[in-house]
Amino acid sequence: MFAVDSLDSRYSWFRLAIALVVATIGNVGIWSIVVILPAVQADFGIGRGGAAFPYTLTMLGFALGNVVFGRIVDRFGIHLTLAGAALTSGTGYLLAAASPTLSVLAMAQFLIGLGTAAGFGPLIADTSLWFRRFRGLAVAIVASGNYLSGAIWPIILATPMAEQGWRPVMVILGVTIAGLIVPLAFLMRRRLGDSDLSTEAQRSRFSPQATPFSPRLLMWLLALAGLSCCMAMAMPQVHIVALCVDLGYGPAVGAEMLSLMLLGGVVSRIVSGFIADRLGGVLTLLIGSILQMVALFLYLPFDGMASLYAVSLVFGLAQGGIVPAYAIIVREYLPAREAGARVGLVIMATILGMALGGWLSGVIYDLTGSYRLAFVNGIAWNALNIAIMLTILFSSRFGKARATGVAGA
Repeated sequence: MFAVDSLDSRYSWFRLAIALVVATIGNVGIWSIVVILPAVQADFGIGRGGAAFPYTLTMLGFALGNVVFGRIVDRFGIHLTLAGAALTSGTGYLLAAASPTLSVLAMAQFLIGLGTAAGFGPLIADTSLWFRRFRGLAVAIVASGNYLSGAIWPIILATPMAEQGWRPVMVILGVTIAGLIVPLAFLMRRRLGDSDLSTEAQRSRFSPQATPFSPRLLMWLLALAGLSCCMAMAMPQVHIVALCVDLGYGPAVGAEMLSLMLLGGVVSRIVSGFIADRLGGVLTLLIGSILQMVALFLYLPFDGMASLYAVSLVFGLAQGGIVPAYAIIVREYLPAREAGARVGLVIMATILGMALGGWLSGVIYDLTGSYRLAFVNGIAWNALNIAIMLTILFSSRFGKARATGVAGA
C-alpha cells in the first residue's frame, strides 16, 4: 500500500510515461481504418457511406470497450485490462486481414475498436488517480497518446500500404499490438491504497462544494455534450483523406493532413492540461469547443492544398483538449473509486459521436456529392455542445454561490 504522497510522486510520472507509450501504440486501432478507407472502398466496390461503415463499427466497439474495460479497471487494475484488450485487438486485426466481405471486415473492426478502448478512457481514468496537483496535465499527456498514434501510424503505414495493400498491413498491426502492449502493461501492475483513493486525498481545488446536478443528471449532460462535440469533430478527422482524394491531391496528402491535424491536437492537449490545472475542466472544455467551431467554419471557404494544410493544423490546435476535459470534469465532480466506469461512460458518448458523425458525413456526401453540408452539420452539433457546457458552468457557479450563502447564514 502507498501513502497519500503517492500522488504526484516520481513513480506517478514513471507510470505516466509508460501509459503514454501504451496509448501511442494501442490507439492505432481507430486510425488504421481511416487510412485504409479509400482502399477498402475500391476493393469492395462500394460507395463512400458503405466504406465508412467499418469505421462506424470500430467506434461502436471502442465506445463499448471504454465502459466494459472501465469497470474492469476499477476492479482488477489497469495491467490485466490492457493485456486482455491487446489480445482482443490482435485477434480483430488478423480477422480483418482475412475478411472476404465488408460485413466480416466491419465485425473485425468492432473487435479492434473494443480492444483499443482500454488504451484510452480506462487508461486516462487510471492515470488520473495518481495525480492531484498536476491531474490536468497528466490526463492531457496520456490522452495525447491517442493523437500521437494518429499522427505517427499513418506515416508508418503509408509505404506498406502502397507496396503490399491494406490486408498485409492489418496482419502487421495485429502482431505488433499484442507483442508490445502485453509486456508494457505489467510495468503498471502496482495499485493505489485506500488512503490515496479517499475523497480528501483525491479532491482538487476545482471540485465543487455544491452543485444543482445529481450525479445521474450530470452524467447525462456530459454524455450529450460529448456526443455533440464529437459529431462535429468527426467530419475532418474521418474524411480528410477522402476529401483530398476527391480534390485530386491523393491519399498520401490526406494522410499528411491528418497527421498534421493530430500533431496539432497533441499540442492542444498539453496546453489544455496546463489550462485545466488553472481554470478547471468545465472552462477548459468550453474554450476548446468554441475554438473547434471556429475552425470548422474555416473549412467552408478553403479547398486549396496549402489552405487545407493550414486549416487542418488550426483544427487540430483548436479541438485537441476537448475530450480529456470530460475526464477531468468527472474527476472533479464524482468519486475516485468510480473513475473508470464514469469516465468510460462519458468517453463512450464522445466515441458514439465520432462513429455517428463519421457515418453521417459519408451519407451526406453520397446524397449531395459534396462535404459542404457535412461541415455545416458539424457546426450545428458543436453549437449544442457549447450550450450544454455553458449551462453546467453557470448552474454550478450558482449552486456554489447558494451554498456559500447558506453557510454564511
